[in-house]
Amino acid sequence: MKAYLSFFRIRFLNNLQYKVAAWAGMATQFVWGGMYILLYSAIYSFSSSPKPMELDQLTTYVWLQQAFLALIMLWYRDSGLFDLILSGDVAYELVRPVNLYPMWYARLLSQRLAGVLLRFAPIIIVSILLPFPYGLSAPASLPSFMLFLGTLLNGTLLTVAYSMLISISMFRTLSAVGSLTLFGILSEFLAGMVIPLPLMPESLQKILMVLPFWLTGDFPFRIYTGHIPVQEALGGIMLQFLWTAVLITAGVLWLRSIKKKIVLQGG
Repeated sequence: MKAYLSFFRIRFLNNLQYKVAAWAGMATQFVWGGMYILLYSAIYSFSSSPKPMELDQLTTYVWLQQAFLALIMLWYRDSGLFDLILSGDVAYELVRPVNLYPMWYARLLSQRLAGVLLRFAPIIIVSILLPFPYGLSAPASLPSFMLFLGTLLNGTLLTVAYSMLISISMFRTLSAVGSLTLFGILSEFLAGMVIPLPLMPESLQKILMVLPFWLTGDFPFRIYTGHIPVQEALGGIMLQFLWTAVLITAGVLWLRSIKKKIVLQGG
């Protein structure tokens, strides 16, 4: 465990060096967040049908999504890891006296935590200063806020387990574009990052809530806004733990199977 924690710390400090990229990404997130909020505001203004979420809840949902995007985006890639596999340099990883899965898991987790640490504070501060209902609102309650933090962390662990499957698939596909297109775009929609789940048809919501994707971002953010009451969140928390265990187990077994018959090229 000490080896994996040391590897996590080294990668975390290394990822903190990319401040220019973080500021560039932050500007993009402000644009996307503002665009989504203006779109939803226009829809709410001209729609007389019942609203599944209040506009201030929806705008808070969007700003939280942008602030913590590095933790929840399922298409987040580690180009260095992909290059190791494509170039054949992954052979050096395979001969290390450590288990490959937890080492790569620590690598991906440190990358996401460093990314959100560089970006979230300015987005939160600016969004708080925006006028109601276009800015970030306060959490529904203190228990909601505490539960939001816990479920966001659980969602991050689930997201990294999912990202590990994308990385492992590179041994088979040998194409970063194919893996990210197939896994990333589909999971983005299924997680409610294109359209929040409450705005989708109820029949589709029931299907998506059986899958793990909504537990990464949609679930914690709706707890924060109070759209999911604290008393009703227990089932979702249990699902987070269950799906994380399932994806980690699947990743470990898949990587173990691939390592038995891997063919390396390059050097």
